[in-house]
Amino acid sequence: MKDLLSKVNISVNENIYLKDPDSSDLGKRIIMESINMIDNIGFESFTFRKLGQEINSTEASVYRYFESKHKLLLFLISWYWGWMEYKLVFGLANIESPEDRLTRALNLITEQVNDDIIVHNVNVVKLNRIVISESSKSYLTKEVDQENHEGFFLGYKQLVEMISNIIMEINPGYKYPHMLISTVIEGSHHERFFAQHLPRLTDVIKGEDSISEFYKQMVLSTIK
Repeated sequence: MKDLLSKVNISVNENIYLKDPDSSDLGKRIIMESINMIDNIGFESFTFRKLGQEINSTEASVYRYFESKHKLLLFLISWYWGWMEYKLVFGLANIESPEDRLTRALNLITEQVNDDIIVHNVNVVKLNRIVISESSKSYLTKEVDQENHEGFFLGYKQLVEMISNIIMEINPGYKYPHMLISTVIEGSHHERFFAQHLPRLTDVIKGEDSISEFYKQMVLSTIK
């Protein structure tokens, strides 16, 4: 498994960064420690100065890779969607039934991430927690239209498109596949956050991944 993961190539739009962090040991430390810090203290409290201190470097050295912490967040979120696309392609290979492929895809985008692995200096479990709590901050900005024009959200859109296409195989007449899948992704993130911090806003059922089960039932009944 480790040999397979070492060959995984997750591409991120090169306009997001100034220097590819995967090109140097310092860049790799920037990615690894930024994930640790944002997971621990949150994006609002995270700064390049604090990051520089954690990696025994300088704030200026971080700015050689990313022009802002917003661009760093975009990098992390974009990498995550690329990883999810890789897992989707790998997980659906040789599955002929579109119903089975849809169920597997819905599991992937809604289930609790427990992959105890490091991929290219990325702790996937910690990054998943960041996506749940911080990903909306990557696009709920005044710059979203320009960043969209530059292709910064392409990975997310490709993932939604892939699963939407499966829905269209099952029901070609269904009118809202992209809306449905993006709602599932964003909604499941909210429910994961609620389950941990505001449990009275969701339904936590012992012995069941109620969030994943809810969204599978919702999608399958909606597209009938």
